[in-house]
Amino acid sequence: MKSNAQVLVVGGGLAGSEAAFYLASRGVKTTLVEMKPKTFTPAHESDNYGELVCSNSLKSNDIYANACGLLKEEMRLLGSMIIEAADQTKVPAGAALAVDRDRFSAYITEKLKTCPNLTLVTDEIESLPEIENGGDRYAIIATGPLTSDALAEDIKNKFGGALHFYDASAPIVAAESIDLSHAFTGDRYGKGTGDYINCPLTKEEYYAFVDELLSAERAHLHEFEKGEIFEGCMPVEVMASRGRDTLRFGTLKPVGLFGEDGKRPYAVLQLRKENEDGTAYNLVGFQTNLKFPEQKRVFSMIPALKNAEFLRYGVMHRNTYLNSPSVLNRDFSVTNNRNLFFAGQITGVEGYVESAASGLLAAIAIESEILGKERKTFPSETVCGALQTHIVTPCKDFQPMNANFGILSPLPVRIKDKKERYKALAERALATIKRIGEEKDGI
Repeated sequence: MKSNAQVLVVGGGLAGSEAAFYLASRGVKTTLVEMKPKTFTPAHESDNYGELVCSNSLKSNDIYANACGLLKEEMRLLGSMIIEAADQTKVPAGAALAVDRDRFSAYITEKLKTCPNLTLVTDEIESLPEIENGGDRYAIIATGPLTSDALAEDIKNKFGGALHFYDASAPIVAAESIDLSHAFTGDRYGKGTGDYINCPLTKEEYYAFVDELLSAERAHLHEFEKGEIFEGCMPVEVMASRGRDTLRFGTLKPVGLFGEDGKRPYAVLQLRKENEDGTAYNLVGFQTNLKFPEQKRVFSMIPALKNAEFLRYGVMHRNTYLNSPSVLNRDFSVTNNRNLFFAGQITGVEGYVESAASGLLAAIAIESEILGKERKTFPSETVCGALQTHIVTPCKDFQPMNANFGILSPLPVRIKDKKERYKALAERALATIKRIGEEKDGI
């Protein structure tokens, strides 16, 4: 047992906040260093910890039909503060877990500020800390997809280069400016409590919109010289360039949605509540890099948005991640220094929940070693374990990974029905997490 252990966590996003709180709340002396408000990235605005950048949705909350929903439940069982914060600040969003982003980050900030054994420091770390391999000090680098230039350069120099992709966020409009006479409320397939505003387009309206979207002027990326855009955050104009019907089978798909006349529209844009009061709505899946005036012009072609007031326009920014299979161990520690960890999207997990999960998993591994036990990792039959496996699996072209059922270990018996297969995978995963927690040498 390492009674004098101390942990330095760099970065106050979801992964860093999760890791720091987990360790400090369990009696480990922890310091969390965050560069805000001393220094802000182009995508951040708030002084709070755990600020959400792209969207206010943590995706599906359905444990048995969606791997991200299952991951959230695994994290609840493991004591996740981030999922607790989301549950406490959620807004109506059908089957999804969406949050009031201001209340969400304020909740996280308050938890951190009042946590014993946790010291909060405002500073910009420009190089990796000197941590002795096998010593009593640990460090978790959780600086996220917008790691500062100086630290990113140091990481690149020490680990043979970092990879980049480019992320885009969707616009937000004022609720009172949405023309509800050209919209209807309801969730896809009738699930949920009718939380989405659906903005239908006719065939003529859809193709006119796509044509203008394709010809609209995009923002210059400046330093983004040869960005690799991650599929999960593909700008809507890039998707449209793949074919005039691409959006109708993706972001604007009408499947499972029916207007007041009982008919399915040709295409539909969904709007989701951005805050608890419902005064702002997010254009679901409309990440974009169009210039701001072009966003106003083109998106206002959607009938329900013809008079829309844009509270925030979409932006595109850099994301940085490691070639993790050549750099990290399964517990998120560095291969040549097991006291130095990375966590968050910089490791190659993609998404809010996945990022927080990696911080939680790194913290659990450290805690178990401090207690004199073998470092805790999880089997690939859980989503937590499957993400750990992903970051160490050799690959010629390593790419970020969301939680999905496809990365879990297969069931011993083949189940053809997808719904039943997913349910069986989820039940097995949760049983495994619970068993590990109950073991004598468990968490």
